[in-house]
Amino acid sequence: AADDFSRRLTPKGMAQAEKVGMFFLRGGLEPDLVIASPVVRARETAEALCAKVGRVGLKTGGWLGCGMSAESCFQELEAFRELPMVVLVGHEPDFGEAISWILGIESSGGVHVRKASLTAVSISSFARGGGRLEFSVPARLM
Repeated sequence: AADDFSRRLTPKGMAQAEKVGMFFLRGGLEPDLVIASPVVRARETAEALCAKVGRVGLKTGGWLGCGMSAESCFQELEAFRELPMVVLVGHEPDFGEAISWILGIESSGGVHVRKASLTAVSISSFARGGGRLEFSVPARLM
């Protein structure tokens, strides 16, 4: 691709996205909404997930682009607080930093989110330390 923003998902990435979708189905996980970064490979990942899971809304969130801050992530997510399950598709190290922030972990390197993984966090308060890690599963274990 001409730049990183327009780089497409690889066949391996597509297979991993479908694997994550199958994990949702097997686990009885029913997302209410999927929000994807505007980066092409993130949108393609979200579309593959939605195709596998079915009947789920898909939005693009510019705030999920590369370089997202933890505070802005949760400020934006607060608008969806009434939805039981919102899935975000974005980038590392942004997600690791955001998850560290919501869990109240001081070191941003304390949480590493692998490509094509599923990390679930329940949120009681959209403030630093207001979340609880439920699970984190890389695609290779799904």
